[in-house]
Amino acid sequence: MSKHQIEILFIAGFGSSLLFGTVIGSGRRNNCLIYGVLYGLACVTKHFANMKILMIGRFLGGIATSILYSAFESWLVYEHNKRGFNERLLGTIFSHAALGNSIIAIVAGVAAQVVADAFGYVAPFDLSLIVLAVMCAFVFQTWPENYGDEKAPVQETFMKALHTIRTDVNVLCLGLVQSLFEGSMYTFVLEWTPALSKASADPIPHGYIFAGFMVATMMGSSLFKLLTKSGRPEDFMRYVLLLSAACLAVPVIAPTSAIAIFIAFLVFEICVGIFWPAMGCLRGTYVPEETRSTTINLFRVPLNLIVIFILWQV
Repeated sequence: MSKHQIEILFIAGFGSSLLFGTVIGSGRRNNCLIYGVLYGLACVTKHFANMKILMIGRFLGGIATSILYSAFESWLVYEHNKRGFNERLLGTIFSHAALGNSIIAIVAGVAAQVVADAFGYVAPFDLSLIVLAVMCAFVFQTWPENYGDEKAPVQETFMKALHTIRTDVNVLCLGLVQSLFEGSMYTFVLEWTPALSKASADPIPHGYIFAGFMVATMMGSSLFKLLTKSGRPEDFMRYVLLLSAACLAVPVIAPTSAIAIFIAFLVFEICVGIFWPAMGCLRGTYVPEETRSTTINLFRVPLNLIVIFILWQV
């Protein structure tokens, strides 16, 4: 498969997330199950060396990604508030989730390599299918359903979410920060390899570098817990965002210094580790419950446009 075809598949995934991700239903538990089904089907399509089938898989994966970044968090925040847990505990939960994601990313990378070596390059997707099936069974058996506005049709929920973004400056700023930071983060994902490769005279050890990034993200999620003991995310996140921008400026300022670029990228990943739980807490505080899933997905619209533009230019 050519590089251009791979780029088209990526654009299809982000495009489907852009077009369909904002109109998913209001039942959070059901959406989590739909996520498992859609991503499972996307994994199955990897068995076919057919561009049309692979494109369908990317469309399904794009929609599933929007659900992944909205339904699970919305379900958690609702249940947390419904059961009367301490508001500060929500930050701890998001911090632990970010830490766990980093650990799982490392384990998943190793597991994917092992099964790929043993059974072929499609085998990691089959392993993902098994994990998704276990997840769906767990959610189906143990999670109660919760909704935003259960009686409101999808179009009405969509319009309410748009109205909230237009009229509440806190929600608007939150959405802009999320979209722009995640846009820079996806740009980083696409460009860290070329940036380090051009600066280094020798081939770079991609696996070790990725593991270093994951450890840095884990450090960031742990640092978030310390920061919340002395201040609110609203207070310290401005400095985290400023530091992130400075880190991404290093490849521009010192394009031939591999060490400086690598250190800057590690610090950026620490900022990413702080960003995820901080944004979860801020969304839990400022985004209205009845339109939470739709609003979070609307936040991802500018992000998807940014990534599609970047991929189109590559």
